[in-house]
Amino acid sequence: MKRSLILSFTILMVMFAFSCNAQDNSKKNVKTSVSDKVEVYYFHLTARCVTCQTVESEAKADIQALYGGKVSFQSINLDDASSKEIAEKLKVPGQALLIVKGKQVQNITNEGFMYARKDPAKFKSVIKEKIDALLK
Repeated sequence: MKRSLILSFTILMVMFAFSCNAQDNSKKNVKTSVSDKVEVYYFHLTARCVTCQTVESEAKADIQALYGGKVSFQSINLDDASSKEIAEKLKVPGQALLIVKGKQVQNITNEGFMYARKDPAKFKSVIKEKIDALLK
């Protein structure tokens, strides 16, 4: 009994580890160009964990609340063939949350996964700090 419980727990942990790296399949035509506009991209896979989904929803809500339409937010599914061009252009190897202005790229993926669920106010302050620096 104890052995099967340990085996079940191990299998669940492995499944969780793989699902957290998966991403959503929103089908969008993504256009990229070098501009002075600040854009935020959330790259993900089709299958996603709760934290992955929270990073997207919190980032999107924070950007809308802080900047309205001045800063765009796009969720991009890396499993979708139409996302290949932008992923290559921004050198995105996997799941990522990027703030882009022209050729400047700020990667805040780690902060997103650290704070989106446990400290959304901190996550919002990180987003504001990074975007405000690019808007100057």
